[in-house]
Amino acid sequence: MSKAKFGTAPVFFTAISTILGAILFLRFGYAIGTVGFWGVIFIILIGHMVTIPTALAISEIATNKRVQGGGEYFIISRSFGLNIGATIGMALFLSQAISVAFYVIAFTEAFSPLFEWIKANYGINLSRQAFSVPAMLLLSFLILKKGANMGVKALYVVVAVLFVALALIFVGAPQGGETSYFSENLALRNSSDFFVVFAIIFPAFTGMTAGVGLSGDLRNPGKSIPLGTVAATISGIVIYIFLAWKMASSAPAEGLVNDQLIMAQIAPYGFIMIPLGLAASTISSALGSVMVAPRTLQALSGDHSLPWSRANGILSATRKKDGEPFNASLVTCIIAMVFVILGDVDIVAQIITMFFMVTYGSLSLISFLNHFGSAPSYRPSFKSRWYISLIGFIMAVWLMFKIDALYALAAVIAIGVLYIYINNVYKHRRGMEDIFKGAFFQLNRRLQVYMQKTYNSRKKTEWRPSAICISSDSFNRQKALEFMNWIAWKYGFGTYIHMKNGYFSTKLAQEARKELEKLVNIIDQKESAVYVDTMISPSYTSAVAQAIQLPGVSGMENNMVVFESLRTDEAHMQAIVENMPLAKAGDFDICLYCSTLKPVNFKNGIHVWIRSTDVDNANEMILLSYIISAHPAWEKAGISIFNIAQHGQKEEARNALLEIVEAGRLPISAKNIESVEVGEDQTQRSVIEAKSADAGLVIIGFLEEQVKHDGKSIFMGYDAMGDILFVNSRNEKNIVE
Repeated sequence: MSKAKFGTAPVFFTAISTILGAILFLRFGYAIGTVGFWGVIFIILIGHMVTIPTALAISEIATNKRVQGGGEYFIISRSFGLNIGATIGMALFLSQAISVAFYVIAFTEAFSPLFEWIKANYGINLSRQAFSVPAMLLLSFLILKKGANMGVKALYVVVAVLFVALALIFVGAPQGGETSYFSENLALRNSSDFFVVFAIIFPAFTGMTAGVGLSGDLRNPGKSIPLGTVAATISGIVIYIFLAWKMASSAPAEGLVNDQLIMAQIAPYGFIMIPLGLAASTISSALGSVMVAPRTLQALSGDHSLPWSRANGILSATRKKDGEPFNASLVTCIIAMVFVILGDVDIVAQIITMFFMVTYGSLSLISFLNHFGSAPSYRPSFKSRWYISLIGFIMAVWLMFKIDALYALAAVIAIGVLYIYINNVYKHRRGMEDIFKGAFFQLNRRLQVYMQKTYNSRKKTEWRPSAICISSDSFNRQKALEFMNWIAWKYGFGTYIHMKNGYFSTKLAQEARKELEKLVNIIDQKESAVYVDTMISPSYTSAVAQAIQLPGVSGMENNMVVFESLRTDEAHMQAIVENMPLAKAGDFDICLYCSTLKPVNFKNGIHVWIRSTDVDNANEMILLSYIISAHPAWEKAGISIFNIAQHGQKEEARNALLEIVEAGRLPISAKNIESVEVGEDQTQRSVIEAKSADAGLVIIGFLEEQVKHDGKSIFMGYDAMGDILFVNSRNEKNIVE
C-alpha cells in the first residue's frame, strides 16, 4: 500500500506544468499567426468549455468520497462500474504512457539549434532519437530508482525554470523595436482552418487532470484535488490569454507561423532561456505523465480489471521500501520507450486526444448524473452545477467529431470492442446501472407527474392495451406471464402481479421478496417486456380490488384486467367470474385467458371469431390479434378472422370485415377473412371447435349479461381446442385511425 505523503502543491505543479507544456512554446505562436488573436481567444474559451466542467466535476466528486489510487480511473470505475471503468481506464493509461513519449520527443526540439550547428559544421544530420532515447532512459532511471517523491522534487525545479522563461517573454520587446503588431494580428482570419488549429492547441489545455492521478499518494485528496486542479485550470487560462496578447503584440503573422521558436526572439536572453523553458515544460509534462500513468495501471490491476489474471497480481504490487508501483512504472517506461524509438507519434497523438476527450466527457457525465439523480448520499462539499457538467459532456463529444470524425469514430469503436471483451471476461461484474438508476428514477417521476397534470387536457388518443394480470400460479405454469409478454412486447404495456395468499407479515414479506427475485430472473431469461411485482393478500377478491387501483408503470393508466385459469379448473374459473364485476366497476376491458396444458402451436396462427353480439368487442379483438402477432414467437403465424353471419348474409358480413381491415391497414390477408353460417344441426360453439381445433390461439368475445346468466359455463368446454382468449370490451375501439 502506497503511503500518502503529498499535499496540494504536487497536484497544482503536476497540472500546471502539463498545461504549460510543449505546445505553448512550439505551436502557440503558429496558432496566433494562423487564426489571429481573437481566433486563439475563441480556441481558449471553447477548449475550456470542456476542461473547466471536467475540473469542477473532479473537484466535486473528490469532496463527496475519498478518491483512492488511480485518480480519474477510480472516479469512473466507482461510478460506471468496474467493467466500464476498466475500459476507459486502459485507454486512459495508454494515453498517459504514450504522452510520456510525446513530451520526450518534443523535449528534443529544445536542442534544435544544436542539431543545426552540428549539421552546419560537421555535415552530420543527427536523428532526434540521438537525444530522445537517452532522455527517456534518464527519465526512466529517475522514476524507477527514486519514485514519485524524487519526481516531485525535480518537478519543482523544472517548473521554476518554466516560469522564469515565461516571465522573460512578458518583459521582452516586440521584434524590430517598439512597434506593436497587435492591430495586424487582432482580427479572426483563416476561419476554415479554425478546428485544424484547435486540434493542435487543445492538448495544451488537457493537463488540468494530471495531478488527479496522484490521488493515492495524497494525504487529503478531498482538499488537494479541488484546490490543485481548479487553481491550475484558472492559472492556465490567465497565462494563455495574456500570452496570446503578448505574442500578438510582439511579432508579425509571418514570423509567428514560420518560426516555431519565435519566443526566443522576443524574450531577453531568449536564445538560452526559451530552449531551457521548452526543455523544462516538456520534461515537466513528461514527469507528470510518468508519475500518473503507473498509478492508473496499478489501480486497474488492483481491481483485477486487466483481462490477464497473472498480470493483475504483478502490476498491482508496490515496492516495500517506499510503496512505489515499480512494476507498473517499468511497463509505462517500456511503452513510452517504444514510441520514443519510433519517433513519430503524430497519428497516435490524435487518438490520445480522443481518449482524453472520452475521459473528460465521462467525468462530466458522472457529475451531471449525480446532480440529476439527486441521491441523498451525494453530498460534496465543493459544488458545481448540473448544467455546467452537461455542457462539458456535450462539448467533449461534439469536439471529438469536430476535430477529426475518423479518429473519433476509431476511438469509440476501439473502446466499444475493448468493453465487449472485458465484459465477456468479467460477466459477474455490473454497476453501470447504479449511477443511471438515480437519473432514471428522477426522469420517470417527472414524466409521471407531468402526465398526471396534463391528463384532463389530453385529447382522445388511439387505444392500446395497458394490462394488469393477477395470478397465484406463477411458478406452476407461466401461460399468463407469456400472454402478458405478447401484449407488452411492442405496442402495449403489461404489469404482472404474483399473488401470495395470507395476511401481511414479516415472514410473508420476506418470502414475497424472494419470489419477486425469481420472477425477475424468469422474465430476464425470457427477455420479457412485462413489469412484475408481488402482492400479499388474504383473498383473491381483495387482491383484484388492490391490483386494479395500482397506477400503470408506463405512466398510462391501466385499462385492461387479464384473468388467467386452466379451462378445467372450475373452482378458479368460478372465482374469476365472481370478481369480474370488480373490474367492470373500474371501467376496465376484461380478458380471460383460458389455458390448457398443451404447448401453444404458434405456426397455426391466431383465429378471431366475431359474432353478432360482438358490436363493442369486435374491433378490440382484431386489434389484440395484431398486437399479439408482433411478438417474435408469432412472427411466421397468420391471423384469420371468422364472422358468424346470419343466414344469407355471408358475403355482406365478409365485405364489412374486409373494409375494416383495409381501412385500418392491418396485415391480414383477404383470403384469411371468412364468413361462416351456422347450420340447423350446429351450434356456434361446435362450428368454432371444428374450424379452430388446431389454432395456436383463439380469440372469442363475450358479454357481461352472458356471464350473469350462464356463469362460468360460457368459458368451459371447448375440449378439442387449445388456448382461448375471451374478450369483453367496455366500448367500441376505433380501428381505422
